Amino acid sequence: MLKKISLGFSFACLLTACITSPTGRSQLVFMPDAQINQMGLQAFDALKKEKSVSTNAKYNQVANCIAETIVQQLGGNWEVVVFEDESPNAFALPGNKIGIHSGMLKLINNQDQLAAVIGHEIGHVLAKHSNERASQEMAVSQGVNIVQAVTAPQTAVGQTAVGLLGIGAQYGILMPYSRVHESEADIIGVDLMAKAGFDPRQSISLWQIMDQAAKGQQPIEFLSTHPSHATRIQDLERHMPQAMQFFQQAQSMGKQPRCS
Repeated sequence: MLKKISLGFSFACLLTACITSPTGRSQLVFMPDAQINQMGLQAFDALKKEKSVSTNAKYNQVANCIAETIVQQLGGNWEVVVFEDESPNAFALPGNKIGIHSGMLKLINNQDQLAAVIGHEIGHVLAKHSNERASQEMAVSQGVNIVQAVTAPQTAVGQTAVGLLGIGAQYGILMPYSRVHESEADIIGVDLMAKAGFDPRQSISLWQIMDQAAKGQQPIEFLSTHPSHATRIQDLERHMPQAMQFFQQAQSMGKQPRCS
């Protein structure tokens, strides 16, 4: 099976152009961005209909302030929605959509930690991880119209399609991003927050908090598609000198967000 996937990847790269991610990694991405963005919009609309949207003014103000500060350097219009959900989670979808659970806002201690969360999720979008995963799925599968399937998320095929966007757990099917995608989003996200004037060192504090919140329930990294919290912390520590340079440059330019 792995050989089939590898051959499919190589063949697709020959027929299409492999692109390079923001960190310099080669990617197989051949689905049109317009289709992937439409999938993100449809999935986000479905979530807003099925999940309770928070009316907590403080939560909404903080989440929007932090997201707006980060995306100022990216351009485009991004929609931010806080959902009433006790699980400490967040996501960003193609089409510039950001969802944050109220449980995440209750868990973090300051604006910089939430900036690390939002930066990480935006990193998935900037690196086209949804497109990459959907492209790989289409390269090795037949007979699944992903774009149409996402409009019917409660069906088995629809759940698989929505899962490719990175929010499959919302529909009862767990299709997390790969370890490569998660690690890449960590690095992109910490640079984004630092360039916006948020303290990147708080990204390490965030994962320490997440580790404590897991209470020993996280699967061993070898058995999980997500990096262990310890690995994420180590990777961020290695990257921190560069992130701190971005942070210091932002500070010297007067970028001092006050969202909390």
